[in-house]
Amino acid sequence: MGSVAVTFRILPADAEADIEALETKVRKALGPALRDLQIQPVAFGLKAIVAMTVIRDSEGGSDRLEQALTALPGVGSVETVDVTLV
Repeated sequence: MGSVAVTFRILPADAEADIEALETKVRKALGPALRDLQIQPVAFGLKAIVAMTVIRDSEGGSDRLEQALTALPGVGSVETVDVTLV
């Protein structure tokens, strides 16, 4: 088994959410799997966190990370936008 790079797009629950506080929670939830994190504007003041992780290519690996991110307070939605072999 190899490794896969998984990119998540995390949207806050509302446009007024503290994106820096949410970024800290995301960094903590992803831990050593996190390779890159960016804050990108979406629309009307809403910003998204785009996090790229590298994990082992095992069944359910990205699902567990997505569930952990979804469970964070202040997260409105989590979308897996890219999965690729490394």
